[in-house]
Amino acid sequence: MRVMAQTAMVMNLDKCIGCHTCSVTCKQAWTNRSGVEYVWFNNVESRPGLGYPRTYQDQEKWQGGWVRTRTGGLKPRSGGRIKKMFSIFANPKMPSMQDYYEPWTYDYEHLLTAPAGEDLPVARPKSLLTGRDTKVTWSANWDDSLGGGNEVLQADPILQQVSDQVRQEYEKAFLFFLPRICEHCLNPACAASCPSGAIYKRAEDGIVLVDQDRCRGWRMCVTGCPYKKVYFNHRTGKAEKCTFCFPRIEIGQPTICSETCVGRLRYIGLMLYDADAVSLYASVDDPKDLYQAQREVFLDPHDPAVAAEARKAGIPEDWIDAARRSPVWDLIMKYEVALPLHPEYRTMPMVWYIPPLSPVVDVLRDTGHDGEELGNLFGAVDALRIPLDYLAGLFTAGDTAPVRSVLNRLAAMRSYQRRINLGEKPDDAIPAAVGMTADEINAMYRLLAIAKYEDRYVIPAAHAEDAHRLEAVGAECSLEYEGGPGMYQTGPFGEASGTPVPVQVETFHMLRERQTADEFTDPGDEPRRVNLLNWDGKGRPEGLFPPRSDT
Repeated sequence: MRVMAQTAMVMNLDKCIGCHTCSVTCKQAWTNRSGVEYVWFNNVESRPGLGYPRTYQDQEKWQGGWVRTRTGGLKPRSGGRIKKMFSIFANPKMPSMQDYYEPWTYDYEHLLTAPAGEDLPVARPKSLLTGRDTKVTWSANWDDSLGGGNEVLQADPILQQVSDQVRQEYEKAFLFFLPRICEHCLNPACAASCPSGAIYKRAEDGIVLVDQDRCRGWRMCVTGCPYKKVYFNHRTGKAEKCTFCFPRIEIGQPTICSETCVGRLRYIGLMLYDADAVSLYASVDDPKDLYQAQREVFLDPHDPAVAAEARKAGIPEDWIDAARRSPVWDLIMKYEVALPLHPEYRTMPMVWYIPPLSPVVDVLRDTGHDGEELGNLFGAVDALRIPLDYLAGLFTAGDTAPVRSVLNRLAAMRSYQRRINLGEKPDDAIPAAVGMTADEINAMYRLLAIAKYEDRYVIPAAHAEDAHRLEAVGAECSLEYEGGPGMYQTGPFGEASGTPVPVQVETFHMLRERQTADEFTDPGDEPRRVNLLNWDGKGRPEGLFPPRSDT
């Protein structure tokens, strides 16, 4: 047993309202610069829908993830090293810009300067790639108004795997939202696909990053990632991806998408796992066994033997304690209500989801039944507007039993808490019906419904003595390039907005103190321009405006 730690996330889809706040704040923090206009490290997809990029879940077409060999091992679906070498200069299994969307702006100059006339002037869309007029036909969240519509149904890769009867049920119209970031997998296919070894998994917390110095722009990682969460910056010629906001994680703060989530649906915590068991369980024969197989890889932090092995592996004591208090552990292992996204890709994803309990109460009430009564809810789970087959296609490789179990537990929690809210005596038979106790149902309710900030995010901060291992941001991801949030150094396409400062643990501790200070914090005595991304908005620091000329 080789114990390692992994920072993981769970999202409760029952609480996502599709506001895209997470996408916008992530865009502002990480991809608001030239070359990555089409890049969305976080995007919110409408289900049913095509996803982003278009039909990315069709691995027969895009060749992402792993496949099991005849000898029981694993190999990238897109091929091994020899096959990649023959196609290294022309990778055919990669989404085109049309599968994402051609980024555009508008001809605002014409709108503002057009002379007076009988017709209102129009700001035509202009391609940011060619500068020419373009037609907007697709973008990252294009399915928002089409969820359940016939246009989407015909091309949804998951829907094509289920029966015609389910397809007809979809025409009754339903919609739910699926926020997506990089899965930071235990068995990342993107890293295995990279010829230059630029993609790596951090040993201390499992976050998967791209070394910009080693990246050669082969784009094999784009093919290898089955979730298509690696993007190519056509300005720098480098691959980029979600960094799990590791500078924030290092000081115990949640990712920016979690921090700004309106629905408070994201949970971040630490998971301990057996690194020696990853390849064994990722290569189980039946894809439907992969959900349970990944759960077998996780180690119980409350087990003294596991804690002892973690200490031997150099995992700090406060990290072990954080793993014991992890909301992600509770939702995945204790309450068993979180499921992985597409486990059949065999990457062992570490962003899990609580499936939505679609609106069944009103339907039951309209038929004259008590929509909150447990027996009615259990009986309705198999007849939900969101078919179990579709949810199983997303989260359990087509096995409906785990999905049904999760929805039953969510229904039991709803029924049990409803009796309490009405002042009735709690019925312990309700949690017993789903294999839980009353205390567990109450604890799960508090975590899912009314958990405070510190309960949703249990993130152990990096240790200052390990700062030498936590390299500067520019060496690990694309922050130091033009417009990036970490613009401390001069990048190849523009001058930095601050003096060279290593972005390490100490720097971000300082930023956190500045953000929470009651008074203006002077950025320093050295005259310099102010990096507005680091300015706390208080006062008028020196360098905010150019000095006045005496003449």
